[in-house]
Amino acid sequence: MAKYLVTANYSAEGIKAVQKSGGTSRSDAVRSAVEGMGGTVESFHFAFGDTDAFVLIDMPDNISTAALALAVSATGLAAVRVIVLLTPAEIDDAIKWQVDYTPPGG
Repeated sequence: MAKYLVTANYSAEGIKAVQKSGGTSRSDAVRSAVEGMGGTVESFHFAFGDTDAFVLIDMPDNISTAALALAVSATGLAAVRVIVLLTPAEIDDAIKWQVDYTPPGG
């Protein structure tokens, strides 16, 4: 399983829907969708500021996560951003790779 941080920004219509059905209902709906795709929700938090919700999920892979993000965004009620999270051990493995890269202007 891979871990992702999903941020959501609700449209005005999306906020009205949250007001109508409540935050717990929204969290339950997200949990159901994620679990239906073989994943789990670690946490779901609403927030003040530029981002309306932060959801930490474990999903089988990038494809299932992309399908979830596309389904949510397609409603037009929330725009999502998915951030792939890496463990310290995964970074340790990445450091071992030899990369042949030329920087801009190099």
